[in-house]
Amino acid sequence: MSYNFGIIGLGMIARFHAEAIKAIHGACLVAVFSENENKAAEFAEEFGGIPYTDFSKFLKHKDLDVVSICTPSGAHLEPCLASAEAGKHVVCEKPLEVSTDRIDEMIRSCDKAGVMLSGIFPRRFNPSTKELKKAIMQNRFGTITMADAYIKWWRNQDYYDSALWRGTWKLDGGGALMNQSIHTIDLLLYLMGPVKSVRAETRNLAHKNIEVEDTGIAMLQFESGALGIIQGATSSWSQAGHPAEIQVTGTKGSVFMTDDRFRVWEFRDQIASDGVIRKTYAVKEKYGGAGAADPSTIDFQWHARNYEDIIFALGNNTIPSINGAEARRAVALISAIYESAAANGKKIEVV
Repeated sequence: MSYNFGIIGLGMIARFHAEAIKAIHGACLVAVFSENENKAAEFAEEFGGIPYTDFSKFLKHKDLDVVSICTPSGAHLEPCLASAEAGKHVVCEKPLEVSTDRIDEMIRSCDKAGVMLSGIFPRRFNPSTKELKKAIMQNRFGTITMADAYIKWWRNQDYYDSALWRGTWKLDGGGALMNQSIHTIDLLLYLMGPVKSVRAETRNLAHKNIEVEDTGIAMLQFESGALGIIQGATSSWSQAGHPAEIQVTGTKGSVFMTDDRFRVWEFRDQIASDGVIRKTYAVKEKYGGAGAADPSTIDFQWHARNYEDIIFALGNNTIPSINGAEARRAVALISAIYESAAANGKKIEVV
């Protein structure tokens, strides 16, 4: 069975969604929406589908099954509510919204309408992520003592100046943490489980005319008892873009995952597959990956894996791996980080 998708919001990230839909089996792009007539027409010409400038007509497109929301982060709620009311399943780019209150409204609306709500966090579906998750579940680390996320990226001033919504609390929801670091923060939560409390500080150190942080650091206490650090930035210059890194260490093992590869894969108790994993996922020389200084160059295949999970859930009437509740977790943690930073590093419980 094939599902018909429509995309609303036709900026850079929409291209990742369109490429992913085109690349996988069981999905077809049939409609696109933008208030800008030229943008809608050009996008439809490149990727297919009927262009619309009237959202109500877009939702009435014949046989439209799923709406993919790619509008600015703080403009996800309203199209989600309208899509759910029209009986359409919803796929929503990260973050699901800019506050947990708005996310909760999205979840309630989709539940009431009996439609699926799925977020986009593609790093969960990488083969290397599955290997690391399996090692954690098999207790190969012994007692996990620390788990950290490092996202030291660069965005130039032109990036923030390219759209009025970038770098604003209302529509971007935050800065380097909410926009760029959230993928890696979600992955940290997926691997480690919930965070109990945070202490944090944030700064704007490298950009003009933005309301939000370009540099942030948080100290975490996981519910498991492990401690951790998040460093997130768009103020760390590099030629090609530093990769994002997650480090998990324990009493019996250490793994440093650099984007979707392993810089370190070491366990006290070795097994036969360890050598194969180290060879298969070795870090490539001059590897930019998810930290590309030009975000438009990031590989859409990560999104494609996320969409394959969505198609499977639709076809089997199951819950997608990243449902509304799962997609909410990273926003809840980042919101607690912002609350702590605003209170001069006060310890904040994550709700």
